[in-house]
Amino acid sequence: MVTVEEQVRALIERLSPESICDDCIAVRLGLLMREHANRQTRELAGLDGFERRIDACAICGTTKKVIRHKPR
Repeated sequence: MVTVEEQVRALIERLSPESICDDCIAVRLGLLMREHANRQTRELAGLDGFERRIDACAICGTTKKVIRHKPR
């Protein structure tokens, strides 16, 4: 069984180098609570090329805290 962490990571990496917000992650993955996405993105931030910042989400276009994966 694939964990929420693995699903979130895979989605962000698939969208690379585009950014995505926690709300769009939750919707795309069918998570019941946005907080599940938020917890995972906060844990990924700063690891293995993952970067959290204020920017436009590639999915909804809203400027807010997003995460992206920058390939090295």
